Amino acid sequence: MTTVAPTVTVVVPGAHLMAELLGQRDELLRRVEDAFPDVAVVVRGNEIGCSGPRAHQVGRLFEEMVLLLQSGERLDQSVMDRSIVMVRAEQRPSSVLTDDILKGSRGRMVRPKTAGQKRYVDAIRENTITFGVGPAGTGKSWLAVAMAVQALHARQVQRIVLTRPAVEAGERLGFLPGDLMAKIDPYLRPLYDALYDMMDPEAAVKLIERQTIEVAPLAFMRGRTLNNSFIILDEAQNTTIAEIKMFLTRIGEDCLTVVNGDIMQCDLENDSGLRKAIDLVRQRNLPVPVVEFSLEDIVRSGVCAMWVRAFES
Repeated sequence: MTTVAPTVTVVVPGAHLMAELLGQRDELLRRVEDAFPDVAVVVRGNEIGCSGPRAHQVGRLFEEMVLLLQSGERLDQSVMDRSIVMVRAEQRPSSVLTDDILKGSRGRMVRPKTAGQKRYVDAIRENTITFGVGPAGTGKSWLAVAMAVQALHARQVQRIVLTRPAVEAGERLGFLPGDLMAKIDPYLRPLYDALYDMMDPEAAVKLIERQTIEVAPLAFMRGRTLNNSFIILDEAQNTTIAEIKMFLTRIGEDCLTVVNGDIMQCDLENDSGLRKAIDLVRQRNLPVPVVEFSLEDIVRSGVCAMWVRAFES
């Protein structure tokens, strides 16, 4: 008995969408063919025929890409590659890549780029405290700052507090020039960079001067109570157990809190406070989501992903 390979036909509404769907010189089409070598893809006019064992996945991929194009999303190789990963995992790129958070300082809409980032954004929206854990380049800090700015614009909170531990990773603070704040500033620079991506730098500086946005090292949080704030603790893997306990007990009324870190990049000699906090969440079944990013969520660059994979292996 001969088994007939499944066949799926996708009708693309419009020649302009077809051109964007296939890419320049069919580069996006070739990417799909390379990812699904057991599926034959034939393009005739505005129809795409797919036949093979995974024809239904390839057909759904093209349907999802059409929905993205119709929503105004621009397709390129990185979007196609991430969409392929999502479709293989039975996820919908059209629901992930069109989730608008806010318009950044350069006029581009800030959106999740992977299913992991979408889970992270949804967790922040729905919970008072969210833990984001995973490798470098997965957008944990960047998206958290975007959510904080969006919450400030929507008047969900009255202020933003961005903090991280000033832990030396081989350097020595004493050798840096300037007073204490000048020495600590390089450790806080990634938070400033993310902030300036989300809003006009001049407006950000004014908000910082008015203390509507506060960027400070974790040690400055001791003894305070933070109310009606969006609080982000970045690089939390470098907190001690005492420090993360201090931080989590600063949280007051009407706050949204995000704790980010990569346990694989801990610079402490002793156990990480982030690891301890996550263990407590799981052991005590606390109502706090822990969103774990994977290597597939790395969006910084192919080079970043290459090195993270190399070191983790």
